Formats: sequence, structure tokens, C-alpha cells
Amino acid sequence: MPDDADAGVMVSGAVTAPAAAARGDDGLSSAEAARQLAEFGPNAVAEQHVHPAVRMLHHFWSPVPWMLEATVALQVASGERLEATIVAALLMVNVALASFQENRADAALALLRQRLYLKTRVKRDGAWGERAAAELVPGDLVQLALGGVVPADIRLLSGSVLLDQSMLTGESIPAEMGPTGIAYAGALVRRGEAIGEVVATGTRTYFGRAAELVRIAHIESSEQRAVFGVVRNLTIVNFAIVVGMVAYAHTIAMTASQIIPLVLTALLAAVPVALPATFTLAATLGARTLALKGVLLTRLTALHEAAMTDVLCADKTGTLTENALAIAAVRPTTARYGEAEIVAFAALASSRDGGDPIDAAIRDAAGRHRQDPYLPTVQRFMPFDPARKTAEAVALDASGKELLIVKGAPAAIAALTPMTSEASAALEGFAAAGYRTIAVATGSHGRLQLIGLIAFSDPPRSDSRSLLAELRSLGVRTVMVSGDSAATAATVARGIGLDGPVCLADNIPENGGPEDYAVYAGVFPQDKFRLVKSFQQRGHAVAMCGDGANDAPALRQAQMGIAVSTATDVAKAAAGIVLTEPGLGGIVACIAEGRAGFQRILTYTLSLLVNKCATIIVLGFGLIMTGHAVLTPLLQATSMLASDFVTMARAADRATPSGHPNTWRIRNLTFAALPLGVFKVAYYIAVLAAGWFVLGFDPGHMQTLTFLMMVLGGQATVYVLRERGRIWHSCPAWPMLVASGSAVILLTIFALAGFSTPSLPPSIVASLFGITLVYALGLDAIKGLVLSHIRID
Repeated sequence: MPDDADAGVMVSGAVTAPAAAARGDDGLSSAEAARQLAEFGPNAVAEQHVHPAVRMLHHFWSPVPWMLEATVALQVASGERLEATIVAALLMVNVALASFQENRADAALALLRQRLYLKTRVKRDGAWGERAAAELVPGDLVQLALGGVVPADIRLLSGSVLLDQSMLTGESIPAEMGPTGIAYAGALVRRGEAIGEVVATGTRTYFGRAAELVRIAHIESSEQRAVFGVVRNLTIVNFAIVVGMVAYAHTIAMTASQIIPLVLTALLAAVPVALPATFTLAATLGARTLALKGVLLTRLTALHEAAMTDVLCADKTGTLTENALAIAAVRPTTARYGEAEIVAFAALASSRDGGDPIDAAIRDAAGRHRQDPYLPTVQRFMPFDPARKTAEAVALDASGKELLIVKGAPAAIAALTPMTSEASAALEGFAAAGYRTIAVATGSHGRLQLIGLIAFSDPPRSDSRSLLAELRSLGVRTVMVSGDSAATAATVARGIGLDGPVCLADNIPENGGPEDYAVYAGVFPQDKFRLVKSFQQRGHAVAMCGDGANDAPALRQAQMGIAVSTATDVAKAAAGIVLTEPGLGGIVACIAEGRAGFQRILTYTLSLLVNKCATIIVLGFGLIMTGHAVLTPLLQATSMLASDFVTMARAADRATPSGHPNTWRIRNLTFAALPLGVFKVAYYIAVLAAGWFVLGFDPGHMQTLTFLMMVLGGQATVYVLRERGRIWHSCPAWPMLVASGSAVILLTIFALAGFSTPSLPPSIVASLFGITLVYALGLDAIKGLVLSHIRID
């Protein structure tokens, strides 16, 4: 948290001199307040209302929806209304998913706004009264009381309060705030009362700027880029082939009634209808698996991004630490008392109730030790006085002698009793480690003796060190991003095995990378947001883990925003992943599941490229070879069901996650598909040539042969490419076997019985099965050579 000298940096829209003059001791006049409200606007986060229909239509306007919409139109034109309905349903699923992600951002904004929908005591026209916090303007006098929420950024004029700002700034230790100090909107008053002057409202507040950052945060998912890249490459290749087919059909004097079905068949073969839905289905199944491990996905694409993640930006308070103040060290300053006795004496001078976290930590530590039966008995207790910065207790010892016990700020205790050089050195050591320290003294009035120092910290989670080690083994670099001081953050970092230099917020480089610093300290929400964007601009896929409202902008901007189990509703709404169980083991589980899912859709995409390109090329060769279309639109649509929709069952297939972060290499993927596609085209042409030149099939039988050949070849390609090793190295999951096996059996029966085309003899069908098996073994050998030279992930 910045000191008062830094407050001007954080508070914009500060009250002007004329406003202060207009206010006076009676507060603002109603007229002046109305003028200020017109100038600065309400003390709320601005809302932009967009009609739901407009927002929905926006998701239909992008390259992938265009392809699906064109497919629907073509299928309707060809009379395939059932297929058109299925594709339209897939389009609506993709649109619904995009709308869901957008609504998550709106939910985060709504929760941020709720923190400003408060009532507060305001002095207007010389009288105190209760008003809605939204009516506050710069220059207003407001009253802060125990248990209340600070309604705006306020400069204190009188009184003193203890503010819990951990969910705003990331500081686990409440801040003692007196005159001239700045209390930020959204902080909770844990102790005391004060009167202050509003210096910033609405989006100009520290908290309001966080809400504004959540609204504007956006990162295009790698899934969207991958889908676009695949569709782009397919479109370029297939469009060129379709143009060539039309030109050739025209040269051989085919009529328009013959060319239109040919073009329609080719275009149907070119569109990857099931591609977006396959991505969605894979993420949905992964989300169900993770839910059993205490991980909830609020954005399905977050699982895909987990596979890409190579940097984890982790908030300190409540994420790597417990967000619960505890005693870190006790240093006796006299041989008469040990550590347990010092804590016991401090407990006597601590409140038995209330929300002071230091007193709570002392009572908790004292309760874990066996109580000394001769411990003094408290007669009177004086709570912590912010002015004196001490708390006192008057007790009677075992002999009935009155004893004064005082605890408080070391400087305040040093004014009551001398501090030895050893105590001063210990105090400096605690300060260098980032601990908050109190001193404890006892004796009679005027004759106190310093008996010890107690240092407090927010202890690391027990699993933080092991988590970071496991992430390193997975190729994920962790960077701590904290609002705490450099000393405090560095101490925690060393305790969890996070070694490296510390960077202060003022020194964050414009285009820095995660390798520059291990810890970023003293950062504010806009700094975390800017840091995540900086890493992304350097080409990193960033995960952000946090628990507070101060983390919400960065959680929203990161590819993989993670809210821990103790996170605020604001953080959970902004994140894509929510851990429902204590600890951080869910992060590793999410990365492993994301990488396994990535392997499934990566090999699916490779199969898609090979199948789609081979299919449309063979349609062109078939036309040149026979002078006729070797496939009808109806047969193509049926084949598409087998090759596209049935292989969606691969989303449930077994997959081994990689040991390194994944990334989409569309160019490499395309290059890998070329030799595989060439081999498949050669197989297709050989079968067609045998049917036309050797067996002497007529155009009708050639269409049936082409149909069954593509069904069997497509399924063989899927099984070969699902496994990076040899085809027999792993067994497919039963949903995939059942789905594709059922499709092959059903469509083989169609070919034998004749489905809108002449039937094939059983001997030809059996021969085609055998040839396809040989093709699969040959493709498997080529795959091994290709993947050994081209990295596709």
C-alpha cells in the first residue's frame, strides 16, 4: 500500500480548491453537490446497455460462422434439410458459447458495481444524513464507522480507522489510517471511526478503475485463431480446386444442371462443419473430468488455453499464502521470559473479541500452548489507542502485585522503556524480512521493561513450494505479482522456492518478459493488468491466479484466469477457472487435462486437413478420369456425417499430455498434412482407377465405390493419426470405437444394398476393406517419418 506521499498518484479527480471552499465545515451545499454530480457523474461504474439481439447477431459475423452459414444455405438448396438443421444447430452452439463468455464479463462488472451500491452518512447543508453512495461527489464530508464499507476514495480529516484492504490491494495486514491518509473505495472498516473528504468517485476511484479494466479486458483465444487458420488454409486450397473443376467441366461441355451438383458436392466436402463443435465438446468433457477434481470451468476455452500456458502470474495474498495473519517469529529481549511467556503476556493485553487480526493471531498462538497456572489475572483492559499506538492491561500476579502489560508499535514502546541494541537489530531484521512487528513490555507504571518482539506475517500455503516445483517440471514459469512491499513479497518468495530479482511497480519495464523478474511488488490492479498484457505481447500464454477484486482485471485479461477457493465473487466472475477446494493442486490438474485435450483436437485437426483436402482433390481427379461427378451431394453429406460428426467421439479418446506447453503451429500442421494427404490421394486414385479401367464400372457404380472408399479411408485416417506412435501402441476409448464402428457397419450396408446409387458386390466391398487396411499401415509408416521431422505442437 502506498504511503501518503504516493496517494496523489492513485487518486484522480481530487477535490478542487473551489469545491473545498464551497464545502466549509458544514459540508457541501445541495447546489454545489448538484453541480459536482453533473461534472463528475454518479459514484458508480458506468454501464453500456446493448440490446441482447444486437449482441447475439454480432456472434454470427465472423469467418467461421460465415462458413457454417454458407453450408446451411447450400444444404437447403440441395434439399438436404436434415443436414442443414444439424449444421444450424452446431452454429447456434458456437454462438451460445461465445455469448456465455461475454456474459461472464458482465457478471464480473455487476459484482463490482454492487460494491458501490451502498448507503453512507454524508454532511450536506450543515446536517448529517444518510444518502446513497452513488450520490457522493468530490468534496463531500462522510463518516466511516466500524463494519462499514468505504464508499469512495476518501482522504481522512479526523479520527483513525483500521482498514482491511486485502481484497483491493493484496496486502494481508490491515492498514492503520489516520488524518491525511487515503481510504480506498471497497475497503472494510475493521476498527475505529473517522470523518473524511471524498476525493474521487465512480471510475476515478482505485476500485472503479479496476472495474473499468475488467470491462475493456479482452484476449483472442488461441482456439479461435486455430479454427480461423485451419478454415483459411482449407478455403484457399479448396477454392482453387473448385474453380479448376468448374473450368474443366465447362471445357468438356457439361451442362449447368450437371455442374451445379458437382460444385455443391465439392463445397460440402470443403467446409469443416464439425470443427468448432469438436473443440467445444472436447472442452466440455474435460470440464466434467476437472469438476470431479475440484476445478470448475466458467469459460470452456480456458481449458484449451491451459494447454498453451507457459507463464503463471500468481498473486501472493490468499493465493500463495493463507491470507491469515500469524506469528512468524518471537524474539525475547530478556533472559527472564521465553517465547511462550511473551506470547501469553501479549494475549493478556489483547481484546477478547472484535476484528483486530493481530490480537486474533496472538490469541490463537497463545491458545496452542499450555497455559501457565501462575499467569497474571487481568483486572482492567484498555483497547488499542490509535493515537498512542498501544494497548494496555492491568493484571495481578501470583503474589497479588499489580502488573502493567503494554503492547504496541515498537516506536511507541521505545518511548516508554529503553530498547537495547540487540532489540534494535532484531527489529531491523524483521523489517528487512517484511514482517510487521509489535513490542511487548511489562512492569509497573513508570518502570516498564521490554520483554520481547513479536513478528507477524501471512504464512505461505503448505502446498505452494511443491506446486511451483511441479509447474517448473511442466515448463511453466511462475512469477509472483503482489501489492505488498518488496521485503514482504521477497520473504514469501524465498519461502516457497521462488528465486530471482524483485521489481517494484515504478520500475516495471514496458516490454518486459517473465524471465526478467521473479517477483513484482507494490503493484496495483492496473499494473497487474499491464503486466499480463506485456507478457502476452512477448508471445507468452499467461495464467493469472488470484483471489481479490484487485486481481479481477488481470484475471479477465489472462488466457487462463484462475480464482482460488477463497476468492471474492468479483474474482470468480472474472476468471475462467475456479478452484473449489483449498490449495492449488487444481492448477496442475487443469494444465494436464488441457494438454491431453489439446492432443485430441490437434490430431483431429490433422486428420481433418488430410481428409478434406484429399476428398476434394479426388473429386477433381474423378471428374477428369470419368467425365462425370463421382459423388452426389446426398452421398457427400452422408459421408460427411461419418467423417466429421462420428469422429467427434475422439473428444473422449485417450490421450497422453505433453511435458511442455503446447502451441498451435498451423503452418507446420499444414506441412505435415501434405505428405499424408498425397499418400491418401494416391490410394483414392488407385481405387477409382481400378473401378473405372479394370472393373469397368459405370458412373453410378463409381459413385457408390467412391462413397464407401471415402468412408473407410476417412475412418482409417482417423485411427492412424489419433496416435503419435504406431497405430497399435494404444487402444482407442470405447465411445470412439462404438461410434465409428457403428457408422462403418451402417454405411457398408448402404453400399451393399444400394443407397440412392447402385449396390456393390460383396466381393468388391471385402476387397475394399482389405485395401484400406494396407493403406492404413502405409499411412502409419509415413506418419512416423513426418512427425519425426516436423513438430506440430
